[in-house]
Amino acid sequence: MNPLGDKSFRRFFIARSVSVTGSAVTPVALAFAVLQLTGSPKDLSFVVTAALAPNIALLLLGGGVADRVGQAALLKVTHFGSGLSQAAMAYCLFTERPIGYLIALSFLNGVLGAFTGPALSGIVPQLVAPEGLQKANSMLASVTNAARVAGPSAAGVMVATVGGGWALAADSASFFIAAVILSLLPVQDRRKKSTSKLLTDLREGWTFFRSTSWLWSVTAGFTMVNLVQMGAWQLLGPVLAEHTFGAGGWGAILSCRAAGALIMSVLMLRITVRRPLLTGQLAMTLAAVPLLLLGLGAHAVAIAAAALVAGLAVGLGNVCWDTTLHTYVPNEMMSRAVSYDQFGSYCAIPVGQLSVIPLASAFGARHVAFTAGVIFLASMLAPLAVASVRRLGTADGPELPAPDRAEPAAV
Repeated sequence: MNPLGDKSFRRFFIARSVSVTGSAVTPVALAFAVLQLTGSPKDLSFVVTAALAPNIALLLLGGGVADRVGQAALLKVTHFGSGLSQAAMAYCLFTERPIGYLIALSFLNGVLGAFTGPALSGIVPQLVAPEGLQKANSMLASVTNAARVAGPSAAGVMVATVGGGWALAADSASFFIAAVILSLLPVQDRRKKSTSKLLTDLREGWTFFRSTSWLWSVTAGFTMVNLVQMGAWQLLGPVLAEHTFGAGGWGAILSCRAAGALIMSVLMLRITVRRPLLTGQLAMTLAAVPLLLLGLGAHAVAIAAAALVAGLAVGLGNVCWDTTLHTYVPNEMMSRAVSYDQFGSYCAIPVGQLSVIPLASAFGARHVAFTAGVIFLASMLAPLAVASVRRLGTADGPELPAPDRAEPAAV
């Protein structure tokens, strides 16, 4: 089955492609633009943190609102709002406004992102029949991974030629275009949900999350993974590379990882995984290898090869996880389940980023990197002790798709 044959999914896919392509240039362009504007790394950290904090804090609320009002309706609002905020950021860079303006707009972007993420995942099973979910998720992942590969280079060219402000202006335009395309999706009728309170909806979501063993156990594993990965890999990686194989080697390693994720997301268009949860969980254990090698002081070539394999594993794991959610979570609970999953996975990121440098100073950067790799591996293996993680998708699986699953294209 080709999901693009359905008009609703085709429109969503085009809107998503336009949006992620525009957004791929923003992180690098904004970082260099802020540094050019103020020359202060501290100001850059303020801008980045201003978006991260509300994004994590409001994720649960975003999931509740998405299930309550409908994902399609919410996505139109958030994409239009993101287009306005990015246009305002571009204007601030063009006119060299004080950094406080950028911090405030970055905060607004974080708020909008908290409502966008759960809605993006929640809408997919409403647009695609169950047998097409894996292929649909593979298509979406391929576009995202391709943008991540090409985006930083494109941003560098734009910063060097026309300036970072134009990169943000392009991102703004992409959000507006996506919002127009999303407005062509019919809005699901949510009048039944309006009789309950939002807090009641959130409690129902929490009850579903904690009572679904495969969901909370895998989320707990990724909480630990993000705790060590985002600090040890993203922060200690460049530090260790600076004293060994240099920035060029580190850039090649990151490119190999991104290329691996892109390759696998494309391959998943042709491969059918019968037990996506178990398969994805086993694959994700391979993503710990680059951290282990980094801690052992391996050569850049060995780490790059491991990073390529890790990228393949992450590409497989992400598609399998999205497909599992879309298959085994009821549509009316989808965005709330996704928001609890995302909140649990992301909340440890700031802790890991803030603690990794002090730990490296106390115990040594290589020891911390290797330990992080061990924790990563253990965190991906631990959920396999839960029966539902091992058996979901089999005939005797303990937790099967909800019988009241909505029909596709019922948006």
